Amino acid sequence: MRKLRRLSDLLPLIREGRYRLGPHVAKHMLQEGFTELDILRALEWGRELCIYPEEGRMLVLGYMVFPPRLKLPLHVVLDYTPPRQVDIVTAFIPKEPYRVYSRARLAALLRHDRALEEVRWTGPIRLYPAWE
Repeated sequence: MRKLRRLSDLLPLIREGRYRLGPHVAKHMLQEGFTELDILRALEWGRELCIYPEEGRMLVLGYMVFPPRLKLPLHVVLDYTPPRQVDIVTAFIPKEPYRVYSRARLAALLRHDRALEEVRWTGPIRLYPAWE
């Protein structure tokens, strides 16, 4: 299993310019009219929606802010498997931003192979079994 990294771990790399934009991002930027700066600002003030540790990816929800009152949501998918940089896989404006999805449903919608993931409940991990 890959090391789990959080958005707070990746932001210093992004601020230093250690990121790459993938071709899928460029396509959405042209089609939907946002810029690289919009993506970076969305990441700076965004939050993690889903983390996929087995794939080394995460989905971040940020906003493009247009003064005085307009905020548009922007979803950004990051690949954190390269050790000293971040790959911005894709970014897009969600089609139905008002609709609330469960995390499991959102993960299934964003999967590249359109397969449904198995979801199961597990109990908490025992951190200190010797104390019992």
